[in-house]
Amino acid sequence: MPERIYGIRHHGPGSARAVVRELDAHPPEVLLIEGPPEADDLVRWVADGGLEPPVALLGYAVDDPGKAAFWPFAVFSPEWQAIRWAVRRGVHVRFFDLPYGYRVPPAAEASTAPEDAVPHPVTGAGVSRAAVESAPVPETGTADGPDGVDPAGPVRPVDPIAELAAAAVYDDPERWWEDVVEHRGMPAFEAVAEAMAAIREHAPEDPDDLVREAFMRSVLREERRRHEDIAVVCGAWHVPALTRKVAVKDDTALLKGRRKGKVAFTWVPWTYGRLASWSGYGAGVRSPGWYHHLFTTGDDVVARWLVDAAGVLRAEGVPTSSAHVIEAVRLAEALATMRGRPLAGLAEVTEAAEAVMCDGEPLRSELIARRLVVGERLGTVPDDMPSVPLVRDLTAQQRSMRLKPEAAERHLDLDLRQDNDLRRSRLLHRLTVLGVPWGQRAATRRGTGTFREEWRLAWQPEFAVRLVEGSMWGTTVVAAATARVTRRAREAQTLAEVTELVETCLLADLAGAYPPVLAALDTRAALDTDVHHLMAAIPALARTLRYGDVRRTDVAGLATVTASLLGRVCAALPSVAGSLSDEAARQLRDGMDGVHRAVGLLDDEPLRERWLATIGSLASRPGLHGLPAGRLTRLLLDAGRLDGAEVRRRLRLPLTVGTPPAHAAAWVEGFLSGGGLLLVHDEALLSLVDDWLADIPADAFDSVLPLLRRTFGGFDPGERRAIGERIAGGGPAQAGELAEIDPDRAAAPLATLSALLGRRVTTGGAG
Repeated sequence: MPERIYGIRHHGPGSARAVVRELDAHPPEVLLIEGPPEADDLVRWVADGGLEPPVALLGYAVDDPGKAAFWPFAVFSPEWQAIRWAVRRGVHVRFFDLPYGYRVPPAAEASTAPEDAVPHPVTGAGVSRAAVESAPVPETGTADGPDGVDPAGPVRPVDPIAELAAAAVYDDPERWWEDVVEHRGMPAFEAVAEAMAAIREHAPEDPDDLVREAFMRSVLREERRRHEDIAVVCGAWHVPALTRKVAVKDDTALLKGRRKGKVAFTWVPWTYGRLASWSGYGAGVRSPGWYHHLFTTGDDVVARWLVDAAGVLRAEGVPTSSAHVIEAVRLAEALATMRGRPLAGLAEVTEAAEAVMCDGEPLRSELIARRLVVGERLGTVPDDMPSVPLVRDLTAQQRSMRLKPEAAERHLDLDLRQDNDLRRSRLLHRLTVLGVPWGQRAATRRGTGTFREEWRLAWQPEFAVRLVEGSMWGTTVVAAATARVTRRAREAQTLAEVTELVETCLLADLAGAYPPVLAALDTRAALDTDVHHLMAAIPALARTLRYGDVRRTDVAGLATVTASLLGRVCAALPSVAGSLSDEAARQLRDGMDGVHRAVGLLDDEPLRERWLATIGSLASRPGLHGLPAGRLTRLLLDAGRLDGAEVRRRLRLPLTVGTPPAHAAAWVEGFLSGGGLLLVHDEALLSLVDDWLADIPADAFDSVLPLLRRTFGGFDPGERRAIGERIAGGGPAQAGELAEIDPDRAAAPLATLSALLGRRVTTGGAG
């Protein structure tokens, strides 16, 4: 009896229903599924309630996990439904696509392991950590899978659904698929196979497809010798190749000489966002959330969808009543009738929701698209799923910390005084070290260095590959992060790299990495003579010293290195502050700002006194560029080392007649870069700046204007408004008072306003 071949659309709910109906009507002895044969042992997990789609098969090279690929499945994927049907009925299932090992050539055998080799958690083989570090992680869109997209090759040159839609005079392939398949209970597998044969007859052949199909035919021949009743579920594109008569020797010739690498497979969670075609996934669908709704909803598809859309809007505070839903349903059905469609599709329900429920607001429509059309569903895998030890350790920590991975972005506010929140913070920082940025630090409203941290969390499917790669460094998250940081410290070439690692040890609580990192810091600091590098290193070290207690981290030994660096900075500053260009002056100003803030964090009065003495001497140095001179004066004023009278005296010097306006503007920029509130409260200082601005010659004003605009543009709006009110009349007008108007000054801009408005403007209004 010839095998039954069901050509399907990957992730097509109509195909999924039709396949299940056919399997119920004609139960096979064996079921062949387009997929990687190395994953055959994982098929049994489909019957486990803990494996909930969307999920994906993750395959990776054992000796180089950076070479990895995904095979995603949704609940509406025909392959998933077919596998589930077979597993529940005890029918043997076999993947029969080209083995993934052929796409991953075996690693070259070396006589000795690399010097920095570590044992792989699965094979025990020595693998270079440097190789792991440099291995690229493929985007999900390049992953091989049921789509027929090869990581090493191009996407198939012909889109068969687009070709069939064009033949039916449809400009939208998705709309054609909905009308012909989803809304009419098709596909008719024979008709689809015939259409694919017609398309392939004139389409260029993909060499990768030819090899894959040769292997598929070889498996079919093997199963024909064992079984009489065979069912095949594969992409409709391959059906003509599987039904075509091809000589065994021809298939053997295509497969001959191929070397097979060692690969491993597991199930990992997936998301609908990564299943969407816009994510770059070759076999993706435009609207996975909509397809999920079509597959899981029995009756009243349109009404139930719009009820869900109303729920999304209500959750965001948009008033949406049942009357809105009823009217939207009527509009969607009317649109479908006008367009000759059998049922309202995604286009109709979207337009109806936009018109009736969203009031034409694009942001509301985008919200529905993100939450419903695409969806934010993240699949799950059982806790006892075979995986590398690092993944098992992370899963256990996530469970104990009540930190569930979710695809949708969410905010997490941590109080580091709470034990569980501190553990969560350390875990997120350790994962960042391993290249798994599950959490991104958000700018906190409470400032830095407090007991609070704010994070944005969003789990991405590709993190599964990163974790497999990270397993090269250790079997637990803390061990892997420690080994990773230790290696980076040994390889660091600059002082900045090491100081970043010092702070990483604090944030991630990597006590085991701290000694080698501190040793590397001592070495790099001794070798680095660039004062800018030294200044850039101090803030991170100061933060580590200041906030080590907050995170309950031992930072012994770091204070000595920090004091030594600051001493070298103080000694070197005078020699680097002479004859500065504008760019060099800005770099020096920024570096001194960072050091000054860092010194303020340290509980070390002698260090603070030395720093203030250094900048006090430098600020009064003749010929110093205006930008650092003004900034240092401001820092000394804020530190209480200068009083208002002395500051006004110093300000008069660059603002006197004969001083180049650009120098004076740079001084003012440096002095005021800390904020403009000082000008609001010191009228004498404000008067000095105001008088200087008024006296700048017209031919020099254009050259200093960018500096002034940058300076005053950095003030808060309230500060700018208060300064303007002070300049205008010594403060805001009291209630009931009328500000005095200078008629001559008021009339000056009228000519320009008249030209801009195209009509004559007078003091009495537009003419």
